[in-house]
Amino acid sequence: MRFIIANLTVIFWSFIFGDVLGYINSALSEASVNYLGVGIVAAIVAVIAVNGINLLADKRI
Repeated sequence: MRFIIANLTVIFWSFIFGDVLGYINSALSEASVNYLGVGIVAAIVAVIAVNGINLLADKRI
């Protein structure tokens, strides 16, 4: 259960962080941004990174 909650927390915060980065990038480059797409990509990358680091680490979540 702790593993699922940890992954849901990572998905939540990476979605928000990805949207913030997308907003900043679109404001600086004067381009439009697809917030849903950016958030989903950020969440997928973060889950892969966190779980990959967790597999390589000595201690588990």
